[in-house]
Amino acid sequence: MRIALTLAMLALALPAYAAGHAVQIKGMKFSPARLAVATGDTITFTNGDSKRHTATALDGSFDTGRLAAGKSATVRVTAAGKHDFKCMFHPSMKGTVTAK
Repeated sequence: MRIALTLAMLALALPAYAAGHAVQIKGMKFSPARLAVATGDTITFTNGDSKRHTATALDGSFDTGRLAAGKSATVRVTAAGKHDFKCMFHPSMKGTVTAK
């Protein structure tokens, strides 16, 4: 019993690790376009198109900057809530990150 209690206390004391998520940019779309994450998680956006793109949150919470063909950028989601994003070069390209 004492060992089980000690193990349970150690498990609660361990830090939570952020998860990593991936979004592909291909065919003038974000895939997936909707993502559910935890606050503190990271998202890596990879441009598989021949044109440059961005993934820019409308609320200013993240921005990949300009991504040339074949390039990637990783952002960290630091605030809970719904974060709509788009490509600044191609405003019809849209997505949503929901963080809890």
